[in-house]
Formats: sequence, C-alpha cells, structure tokens
Amino acid sequence: MSTLSKIQKLPSQLITPENFQPYGQVIYASKDGKNFDQEDAQLNLQNGIPRFYIMRLQEKGRKFHHITRHVKCTQCLGSLDGKDWFMVVCPPNNDINEPELSKIAAFQIPGSCFIKLDVGTWHAGPYFDHEFVDFYNLELSDTNVVDHFTHNYLKSHNLSFEII
Repeated sequence: MSTLSKIQKLPSQLITPENFQPYGQVIYASKDGKNFDQEDAQLNLQNGIPRFYIMRLQEKGRKFHHITRHVKCTQCLGSLDGKDWFMVVCPPNNDINEPELSKIAAFQIPGSCFIKLDVGTWHAGPYFDHEFVDFYNLELSDTNVVDHFTHNYLKSHNLSFEII
C-alpha cells in the first residue's frame, strides 16, 4: 500500500522590507550617487570568490518539497524584464539541520526589486507562473558545491507545498 503525500497550501504575501526582515532585505532602486546606508544590500561574501551571474529558469510553477540554506554567504536574487516571482523562506536556525515548519513564509516579489537572503536563511525558489524567467544571482563561486544544505520535506514529513 502506498501512502499519498500531503500537500500544504502556502499563502503568499506581497513582499515589503518590514515583513521580509527576518529573512533578509528587499532592495529597491535608489538615486545614483546616494551614499551607502542600511537600505543597501548588507552583503557577506568574504568566505570565497563572489559570483554574479544570470540564470534562466523555465516553467517552475509553484510546487516544491525541498528547502535549502547557505551558511557561508548572503545571496541576492532578482528577476530581469520586470517579471514577478515567488520565494519561500524560513529564518536561519544554524543550531539544527531542519527549518521550523511553522515559520515558513511565501512572498510574491515584483520585478522592480531584488532580495538579499541573510546567511543561513532557508529558501525555496524562485517560483513563477511565466514560461521562463532570467534571474541575476549573487553568491560565492562555490556556493552550490560546498555550501548547499537541503531539507526534503517529502522524505521527512511526507509533505509537499503549493504556493497560493
């Protein structure tokens, strides 16, 4: 007999600097020449060689069961062409190897800003309804090799998620 997995609907909220603060920062355009301040991305890229690249993702949809974190660096993501997208996050908790299920949140992110994930923030995404979206990504050159810790909710809780 096979056991069907549970699907948890995860309501999304429109991102703001205030509601995203436990996970990182929301960065908007600013006037050229503005001095550096707390509204600029507060980066931690000192543990390796920074890598800035454009990644193309296709037909991601809104369903997932994996969530990942990086404990050596911050990560910045933003869409090109003004396309909206979704990101699921959970606050950093470096003392345990599993995100707190009750603290998972989904955000709708307009194409007019980008996000900076704090060191250790659990994240799933980007997700979107478009055929494809190009994203810029700033992390370390070896982040996905040596600093990529993933939790599988399908395996641990027989659970998957759908962003609504």
